[in-house]
Amino acid sequence: MAYEFKLPDLGEGLTEGEVARWLVRAEQAIVEDQPLVEITTDKATVEIPSPCDGTVAAIHVAEGQVVPVGTVLVTIARPGELVQAAAAEPPGPARVRATPLVRRIAADLGVDLASVAGTGASGQIIEEDVRAAARGGAAPEGRREQLRGVRRTIAEHLAKAHREIPAVTFVEECDFTGFDVRLLVARTLAAAAGALADYPELNARLEGDALVYLDRYDLGVAVQTPDGLLVPVVRGCDRRSVEELDAEVRRLADGARAGTLKPEELRGSTFTVTSAGKLGGIFVTPLINHPEVAILGLHRIAERPVVRDGEIAVRSIGNVSVTFDHRVVDGARAAEFCLALIERLQA
Repeated sequence: MAYEFKLPDLGEGLTEGEVARWLVRAEQAIVEDQPLVEITTDKATVEIPSPCDGTVAAIHVAEGQVVPVGTVLVTIARPGELVQAAAAEPPGPARVRATPLVRRIAADLGVDLASVAGTGASGQIIEEDVRAAARGGAAPEGRREQLRGVRRTIAEHLAKAHREIPAVTFVEECDFTGFDVRLLVARTLAAAAGALADYPELNARLEGDALVYLDRYDLGVAVQTPDGLLVPVVRGCDRRSVEELDAEVRRLADGARAGTLKPEELRGSTFTVTSAGKLGGIFVTPLINHPEVAILGLHRIAERPVVRDGEIAVRSIGNVSVTFDHRVVDGARAAEFCLALIERLQA
């Protein structure tokens, strides 16, 4: 019999995925382990291989569609089976096509998605369709471009962080005079790992009504890529030298920009560091990388006049910030952590 291949459980508690790109077409002969489709989740984009030899009888889910784990993605005819019967099946499941974010907006606006005509790819309902329905069917304005792939997951992830986490930011100056800025992120990872050992509530996760203290220091580093912001993970920051950390950060950043990182290299961070260099501004408020409870921000370093020993001096000064989940981290503790980290950086 033909094999109905379903979206597998991708781990890390993920319950759905977006079909980013099909790598095969209908009636194409395929072999076991041949890449079938690219699936995008809120963690990464992964290739799903074929479980068997055969022929693609029918593709059931369009590119850009978000479906739950267990949804039939493709029907594969076994060698010797007829393809025509399976190919006659409808191109997709009979269900409303909308992302979780769009569904939440519809619920907030009291819009029945079943009555909305989608204008996104393959008829998917997008946010502007819902807002137009809430306005009584008024035509949407301007050029519309559906959020897909990494950009869609970023939008949903940050919306969740903003909606659910009562975040507070503490900021302080750091004197980087004489500091090798090429090693800025690596030295910050080392300093953060050391300071987190003394402030364990910042190296934790909130799971339901329990705070889970983590005994590892696997720190995420925010990297801007052509497809959006990714956060690869530097493992064991408490056990590596600055030189080792620098080499790993560069390897992960290059892989993130090239799109070659493995899913496990984007999972399991305990705390995140973000630095935008010259684009970091004097000060911004980074959003917490859920389910972590804090994020460290490094901001633009520049020469500024400061007072040293009663005299005005020119020093390389940059702001360091800690944004934290106030449900589990007290302001005084976050400030103490930030100051302890700065002391390590200035040592």
